Amino acid sequence: MNCILRPSRFYQPPKAALFAASRPNTSTAPTRSYSTFHSSDSSSASQRHRDSDHERRHSRRSEAEDQVPMLAKQPLHPLSLADLVKHGRPPLSAEALLSSARFTLSLLPIRLAHRIQALRNLPYIVVSNPNISKIYNNYQHSLSTLLPWQGRTISNLEDEIRFTEVLAELVQTHTDTIPILARGFLECRKYISPTEVTRFLDEHLRARIGTRLVAEQHIALHFSSQPHFDPGASPTPCPEHPSYIGVIDTALRPALTIDSCGGFVADICELNYGVRPQWVIDGTPDTTFAFVPMHLEYIVTELLKNAFRATVENGMSREPIVITICPEPPDSRPHAAHVGLSLPTETRGAFSADAIAPLDDNAPGVTIRVRDRGGGISPEVLPHIWGYSFTTFNESDEVPGGSDDALSVISSASNGNSSIAGLGYGLPLSRAYAEYFGGGIGVQSMYGWGTDIYLRLKGVGKIE
Repeated sequence: MNCILRPSRFYQPPKAALFAASRPNTSTAPTRSYSTFHSSDSSSASQRHRDSDHERRHSRRSEAEDQVPMLAKQPLHPLSLADLVKHGRPPLSAEALLSSARFTLSLLPIRLAHRIQALRNLPYIVVSNPNISKIYNNYQHSLSTLLPWQGRTISNLEDEIRFTEVLAELVQTHTDTIPILARGFLECRKYISPTEVTRFLDEHLRARIGTRLVAEQHIALHFSSQPHFDPGASPTPCPEHPSYIGVIDTALRPALTIDSCGGFVADICELNYGVRPQWVIDGTPDTTFAFVPMHLEYIVTELLKNAFRATVENGMSREPIVITICPEPPDSRPHAAHVGLSLPTETRGAFSADAIAPLDDNAPGVTIRVRDRGGGISPEVLPHIWGYSFTTFNESDEVPGGSDDALSVISSASNGNSSIAGLGYGLPLSRAYAEYFGGGIGVQSMYGWGTDIYLRLKGVGKIE
């Protein structure tokens, strides 16, 4: 099976250079002279320093292990998009940026502790697997880097810079968490049932979405704030556009995302089948709402992969996939979501008060229907489409990793390849992204004809 590599849209500079521009200039600070030691003394001092570092890391890890049960008992804050935009529009003032850092710190240790406890609750033989053990250790390490910040207030920009460095390391550490977990569960399938795997991955993915989003949001706000303005230096996505608040686009047009993802999936289809399916967008294509573009891009890509492949294999490639966009009507109830955001007080780069279009007509949510003529889903298959141990692979398909279920596909996903096959994992993962902020995915199949997928997404609400 041929694969196509989708290039990353975001440049990631070397980690050592990420925060150099943000640090205060200390060139005028007095220098401290050091004596020159004999080489053997220098070697001994170096060894003592390494031993001291090892002891400190071990001490932090032991502290993190002791803190897990207490932190895991604390309730998770139900994250909303409104929480992530409440600090205002970029470029943020120093005080707004510090407020964002404190909010982020209040959430992450509890979230990490919940995931560590969930891993501890797995059967011992499963947690002993090298891949799952690696994820467990990654979470322990990340918690140990955050615990020293608890009990203190991030009250100045130097503290905020160091805290943002910790967040950048956390995001990088957990980049391939889901593929590595899937690989571990594949190797332990004799010791854990598919139902337990699906339940664990559902919960873990939802938690990971929130944890990663909280961290990436603050990193983006850091690099688009007045004190540290340099969006191009951000190690995570930091779009420089007036409609963005961190990683959230307050005027996202789903039609543009659909066209972009459609072109990518059509390229894969053409590569693998020699056929390029067509798609049509109808309904209200000018709809805008506030959402995370990366999440919408992932969901739409997976849904279109399913629709395109089914259409081609059913011999209906001349029938276009029809995507209908329907905005929800404004909610006039007193308790309806309403977010007031002040305009930026200072212009930096593309962030300017004059460039922000009125957002009063933003839809509180959007429903997207993807309709194909791919023959539908058989009644025997339909009950299993939400499981991570199910896939739409046929026996004749070439399966990544040599296995034939969705866990194999997820476990091979960390290499960046995207194949048109192995689509069973797309639905459960997409549903997790959609449901995180109160949306969802529904499937209506007419076996022998085609399938309708209904994707409902909730945005921030009315923005002023």
